[in-house]
Amino acid sequence: MKFTIPHYYPSFLCSAGQCSETCCAGWKIMIDSASLKKYRAQAAGLGEKLLYGIDWKKSCFKQRRGRCAFLNVRNLCDIYTEAGPSMLCKTCREYPRHTEEYEGVRERSLSMSCEEAAKLILSLEEPVQFLTEEDGKEETYPEFDSKLFIKLVEVRKEIFALLQNRSREISLRAAMVLGLGHDLQRRIRAGKLYQTGELINRYRQMGCEEFVSQKRREYAATDKERYKTMKSWFSLLDKMEVINQDWPFYIGELKTLLFEQGPDHYGYERENFQRYFDKIPERKREWDQWMEQLLVYFVYTYFCGAVYDGNPYVKLKMAVICTILIEELALAIYIKHAGSLTFNEFVRLVHRLSRELEHSDANLNALENAFRTEGAYSLKKIISVL
Repeated sequence: MKFTIPHYYPSFLCSAGQCSETCCAGWKIMIDSASLKKYRAQAAGLGEKLLYGIDWKKSCFKQRRGRCAFLNVRNLCDIYTEAGPSMLCKTCREYPRHTEEYEGVRERSLSMSCEEAAKLILSLEEPVQFLTEEDGKEETYPEFDSKLFIKLVEVRKEIFALLQNRSREISLRAAMVLGLGHDLQRRIRAGKLYQTGELINRYRQMGCEEFVSQKRREYAATDKERYKTMKSWFSLLDKMEVINQDWPFYIGELKTLLFEQGPDHYGYERENFQRYFDKIPERKREWDQWMEQLLVYFVYTYFCGAVYDGNPYVKLKMAVICTILIEELALAIYIKHAGSLTFNEFVRLVHRLSRELEHSDANLNALENAFRTEGAYSLKKIISVL
């Protein structure tokens, strides 16, 4: 069995009661069957609290004013305080740690739905490295396409190299990765997975960079076209399952700031936003760093999951489109704060969007379905707004 982690993974430390938005509020916390059995066996005292603090039919903790019934006024967990970490359910014990499971492989990550994890990832100045260990155990999954998985891992390694090539502007890196995903998907559909090595080599050539740069110039959207595209993309979020009840107000306010005054004002504010970063090299370097870490995060978390549905291109669309949407929301925050955007404001934005999208299978599936089937998310359309 192989275990892979990003190099920052061991550095995560929960801020507990100091967290500005606790993970114990705003959503249902599901309880695994082993923990439910353990909770049922507890005696008086904690046992009585568990009896009345759990929705046994739905296998989750009850909420009081949107907060877990066991979250006290100090933002600490009463179960942890009274019985220690061994009494926590699997969700509470592991979050924000996340594991993707493949045949003989476990890939562990931190979810940016945790504000502290988002802060750790986005503050990284160095490119992310991925560390792998083996324990000698073997396993097999029925019908697991190991040949496809091996090729996906190879391509993902090249994607990381493209995204972390800081001699190129970040939007060009994203466009090249999209192109690679598009070309890989064509080979999968044609049954030509054996051409993966040749494809990777093509994207290492200087001519590929020049070709993608030319396409970006050819497809580049005007401010009015971009305004129309962004309004269309944001309308997709309106159809999502709501995880936190204040999310519609939060996203609604930011969309109003972006779109209410029309395309000319949108273009004016976007130009100011670009100048805000370009005029100070350190600020521009930091912005590019945030974008890079977002793209690497999404690719690491989701790309190899294509082994189960055969759609790696859709995974890359999600990585790039979600990053573009975050960039747009950052513009809205910049407008809201009269021409400034702090690191903490950006972290909070990423954290909020992650909570809505990444913890709902319905939302993830809706996004992937739209990216796979709708022309609004074509390669040309995405490159036009990069």
